[in-house]
Amino acid sequence: MDHLLAGGRLFYIGAGTSGRLGVLDASECPPTFGVPPDLVQGLIAGGKEALFRAVEFAEDHPDQGWLDLQAAGIQAADFVIGISASGSTPYVLEALRKCQEAGILTGSVVCNRYSPIARASDFPVELETGPEFLTGSTRMKAGTAQKIVLTMLSTTVMIRLGRVADNHLVNMQLSNEKLIERGVSLLMQESNL
Repeated sequence: MDHLLAGGRLFYIGAGTSGRLGVLDASECPPTFGVPPDLVQGLIAGGKEALFRAVEFAEDHPDQGWLDLQAAGIQAADFVIGISASGSTPYVLEALRKCQEAGILTGSVVCNRYSPIARASDFPVELETGPEFLTGSTRMKAGTAQKIVLTMLSTTVMIRLGRVADNHLVNMQLSNEKLIERGVSLLMQESNL
């Protein structure tokens, strides 16, 4: 948290479903909390194309995660969270190792205890979701659990950054009729008008 308060950024890095969940959570932060789009960033193995269709073998390139972080301008003040259901995705694992070598704090959200990715992160979150209903389809139970944790993490970060007052979004962007109405209602409530 101190890193973000000092101007650092939060990066999610993952592959497949885990990568998509990181990109999703990152993309929801600007409209929900009114933060700049580069404060929370999601990186996915295979790049933007992998958001819409599988980019096979992209997760198997161990050096690409670190290269993607470097392309995004990673620096010591940033915080990187690796997301992987298996806890062993090479794209994520090596990126976290390189971050630690560079003195960048890391966390992880994995669905297997004692995984290589959990061991390679400073602050691991290990979710024991057990076997999937359909073997190999981690978008189900593991993906749902990861989404909940990412939402809790980003919401907690935004509360600590002062983007929430009581239980109200106080920095939302008034970009549509619903949000304008919500903003007016909040101002009326807070000012007793």
